[in-house]
Amino acid sequence: MKIAIVILNWNGQALLQQFLPSVVEHSKGADIYVADNASSDDSIPFLKKQFPNVKIVQNISNGGYAKGYNDALLHIDADIFCLLNNDVEVTANWLTAIIKAFETNDSTTIIQPKILDHKNKAYFEYAGAGGGFIDKYGYAYCRGRVFNMIEKDKQQYDDTTPIFWASGACFFIRKSAFQELNGFDESYFAHFEEIDLCWRAFNKNMVTTYVGASTVYHLGGATLNAINPQKTFLNFRNSLFTLTKNANGFLFGIIFLRLTLDGLASLKFLLDLKPAHFWAILRSHFSYYAHLPRLLKQRQKLQQKKNYYQTVSVVWSYFVRKRYRY
Repeated sequence: MKIAIVILNWNGQALLQQFLPSVVEHSKGADIYVADNASSDDSIPFLKKQFPNVKIVQNISNGGYAKGYNDALLHIDADIFCLLNNDVEVTANWLTAIIKAFETNDSTTIIQPKILDHKNKAYFEYAGAGGGFIDKYGYAYCRGRVFNMIEKDKQQYDDTTPIFWASGACFFIRKSAFQELNGFDESYFAHFEEIDLCWRAFNKNMVTTYVGASTVYHLGGATLNAINPQKTFLNFRNSLFTLTKNANGFLFGIIFLRLTLDGLASLKFLLDLKPAHFWAILRSHFSYYAHLPRLLKQRQKLQQKKNYYQTVSVVWSYFVRKRYRY
């Protein structure tokens, strides 16, 4: 089984210098690529000098995560793609359990390892944690992370189990499936595109799996951190994109309730004296309305599948029922 580890990079020389050595050391037998999104720093000269065995794919523009990977993967031959952020430290034998899971079950299409916080390695990391799920209204949550509640790693998620979505921080997918799904939706630019891809895979009866025997450490926020309003904008807008394209059922009823919940979230930002994030949510809705005709056309071409959610409303469960673990 041929694995290509593909690290997307944009002006990330310092991150490559810090994190790439662990990938090279612990990924024997895999081909390692850096897909560069037209960096203006010295990432390319640095790679050529310090890591001559790492292959480089140079994209002609910075198309973000979605287009960056879509463009780069056209030039890479492998059975399995591992899409790895440039701020991820991998561990010894991290590929062993992943390969075994793919070889054991032909229906396994996408895999995520355990993702812990590089800044505090005893805890799960926000983006992915112990595997992702989604509620009826398109809000994403994880085992080990619900909203801002993050669990300590006590080996409670050392299992191998089906999940709904895998984090783009460390995302394994069969090349054949990536091609069948036509890759990422490039209108997303960044954030939520991996959830959209996993949802489209789910609707085609492909299986996404969490493999807790493999561990990586993610720095997180290296490109857009949590306090950046642009991240808020992309997360809310792209979540609406994903819900519209993929959710089964009476769409406009679901969307109406979702927009109402978003409105409450925006008011909370305002009360917390974060007007930039309040405005980011409003902008996300305006952008969503502008894209709605295109999204509805996409929806008509895609298949939808029932029972995509295990929890009707993670907002209600978290804030009212005080449920923090899944």
